[in-house]
Formats: sequence, C-alpha cells, structure tokens
Amino acid sequence: MAEKINTGSHDLPISEALAEFMRGGWAGTREDVPPLPVAAYAAKRRARLAERLPGERLVIPSGTLRARSNDDDHRFRTHSAFAYLTGGQQPDDVLVIEPSGDARLFLHPRPSRAESQEFYRDRRYGEFWVGRRFDLAEADAAYQIECAHIDALPAALNGPARVLRGVDASVDALVSPAGDDRDAELAAVLSELRLVKDEWEIAELQQAVDATARGFEDVVRALPAALAHPRGERYVEGVFGMRSRLEGNAVGYQSIVASGAHACVLHWIRNDGRLNPAEMLLLDAGVEGDNLYTADVTRTLPLSGRFSPVQRQVYDLVYEAQTAAIAVLRPGVRFREFHETAMRVISDGLREWGLLSRAQAEAGLHRRYTLCSSGHMLGLDVHDCARARSETYLDGVLEEGQVLTVEPGLYLQPDDLTLPPELRGIGVRIEDDLVITADGARLMSAALPRRADEIESWMAALAG
Repeated sequence: MAEKINTGSHDLPISEALAEFMRGGWAGTREDVPPLPVAAYAAKRRARLAERLPGERLVIPSGTLRARSNDDDHRFRTHSAFAYLTGGQQPDDVLVIEPSGDARLFLHPRPSRAESQEFYRDRRYGEFWVGRRFDLAEADAAYQIECAHIDALPAALNGPARVLRGVDASVDALVSPAGDDRDAELAAVLSELRLVKDEWEIAELQQAVDATARGFEDVVRALPAALAHPRGERYVEGVFGMRSRLEGNAVGYQSIVASGAHACVLHWIRNDGRLNPAEMLLLDAGVEGDNLYTADVTRTLPLSGRFSPVQRQVYDLVYEAQTAAIAVLRPGVRFREFHETAMRVISDGLREWGLLSRAQAEAGLHRRYTLCSSGHMLGLDVHDCARARSETYLDGVLEEGQVLTVEPGLYLQPDDLTLPPELRGIGVRIEDDLVITADGARLMSAALPRRADEIESWMAALAG
C-alpha cells in the first residue's frame, strides 16, 4: 500500500535522488522521557472508570485535527476525557481499556526516517513541519501505559465496545453503536468521574486562576492604550491572550470583552467595540494551563477608574447576590441552592428599585434582567462535567473537592422600556472560582478584588 502523505498543492515534486538523499545521514534522537506528572493520577482515574463499567471494552479517542481554512488547521486541543485519563495532547490517539481493566494507548508514533518520507513531506504530521512526536518506547515511558501503533487499532476492536462518540469519526466507524444508550452512559460516566477533583487537579486549577489574576492586572495597566484605540475591546482581548500564552496553553474559552451595552450580551465575543471612559467593561476570561485546566473569572470595571452612582447601584446589588451565594457553599448543600440564593437577593433588589411588584417577583420575572444560571462546575472544560446526569450534578449535592464558579449578573438591555433611562445599557457580572472544602468553600480567585471600593483602589494602584 502506498504511503499516505499530506502534501501541499504548491510543494515541488520530490525526485528519486532527493528521496534517497533524505533517507540517511541522521543522528539518532531517542530521548530519555520521564513519566508525565499526571501519569500516576491518570492510572487511578482509569481504574475508577473500569470499576464503574466492569468487564467492558471502553474506547476514548483524543480527537482529530480540524481545518481552519484549506490546509491550515486549528491548533489542536485534545478531548478533555482523553486528557483526564492519559495526560496526552496529540491528535488521532485512542485509549482502549480492556474488559480486564488493562489499558492500551494506540497512537501515531514517530516513524523511522529510513523507512518513511513523512518526516519531511507530510504537512500535518511530519516532524519538519509540526515538530517531534514520541516513538513507541518514549510514549510507554511518558504515559506509563502500554502503547501500540494506531494501525493496530482495528484488530483490537474486534468485539463489543463502548465508544466515546463524536470525537473521531474513523473510530466511530470501527464499532457499531449498540443501540441501547451504552455509549451515552460512557459519556455520562466520564463526566461524572470529573465532578470531584483530585489534589493534582486542584493545584492545576489554582495555577490557572493565579495566572488569570495576573492577566486581569495586565488589562488594567493597558486600559489607557485600549481607551485610545478604535477597537479597544480587541486590544484588551490581545493583552489577556498574551498572558494566557505566556503562562499556559491558551485562553480556556473565547474571552468576553464587553464594554458599555455589549455587557448585556451574555456571550459577547466579537470584541470589536471602542471603550468609553464613561462606561464599564465586563471582562470574562480565563487562562487554560499547560495541562488544559482552565480558570473562569469575570470582573466589571469602571473605565474611568471610579463607578458612577448608578453604576455602583447595579454593581453593589450583584456583589450582594454573589456574596450571599458564596456563603451557602459547603458539602451536602444542593447544587442549585447558591443560584437560588443569589436570585432571591437580585429579585428583592429589583423590587426595592421599583422595577418589580411582589407578584412579579414571586412569578420569577426577575429573569428578564438576569437570564442565565449563577455558576457551573469548572475543570478541564470551562463548563465542566456537562454530560453528567442531572441527579449527579444539577440536582445533586455539593461534595468536598468540587470546583465551581459563582457568577450572578444583571443585564439591563439598552432598549428595555421597563427600565428608567439611566439604567439601560448597564451589564454587570462578578464571577469567582471556588473549591468546596470540608466545612465550606475556598475562594481560589481571592487575589482579585470584588467590592466596588476595592476595585477602585486596585485600579488606581495599577495605574501608578
């Protein structure tokens, strides 16, 4: 069978003489690879997965490259379940846990230069194009898993298996769906295993949160230049993005940089607006660390450095809601309780402002001004564990070791005629990351101020 090589349409042909010349004259480069720091934790996670679904073959792919345009791929980001179980971050790898509980990792190893032209001809996988990969021995050492060539995968999947589907179409095609939700159950179990973080994960998340706090400081220092730029929101996005790449893998999600009325758009990621010193900036951003755990923090900042009276009025109500929600966090509390607590504070405040009657408040009409939930699990995904079953997550109770966000907000739309003119176009969200402890919760993002007066002092100090 001819070797599959991903060449570009504008590459020059390879002559036989050049091909022969490229086969030899290379120094050996096998490396002494230590185990990944996560390898011992990943082994325990695989064991727990095998215990949850005993006696079955489980197949978890890493994912595939996706074209951004023509022959230019997006930077690869492995599937979170694969990263959780292996620590690996390469495309086209597949983890197989056998009915015995033993694991094998099928991957595309670094080929021999004497036997393959891939290293200089393949734009997607070639070492000269995208960098070095592990050979099989190096992969064994790094992952602490038995590793095999990806070409051996079809023969290994010669019987029933549960597959994490929708990640790699070529893997999906190797195993027919069982038709009884067994694959969906695998996806749910993989999410549920991640609900409670181990000590390594909590440390990774804290590093991401700490880097995020430094990114917010970078933004405040850069505000004078951003205010002067016609795309000030994008300037801020770039400043935070630089911190994310310097201290981690990337941003953990598309940064929301929303000035003025853009803050009323819950997932504003166009980030193409000008900044106005009379308005506020809602910045929702998080650094994703090198091992793919992400922070998720939001601050709403007065671009002048000081809140106006009406801005402070809105900000203080959101702050009170968040503070009340954080206070209820502890093991055994229903997951939904912190959101319900925040919404009671918001609803009462809107009644005091004269925006809702008692009957409207009791009917839940405060949601016109604050549509989304007040928090979610956090980890390898910004909205972590999303495929967990309701009884274990949304309708479950908090446990020690869970990490979550608390992020109430008010979004007073600029065209909302139920609001007095001075409130229209103001959006405020305050979001922090917390880990549930034995007797409460620890504020992981405590390095960033929350109260309005603290925000003003912090901004003034960073402005010099």
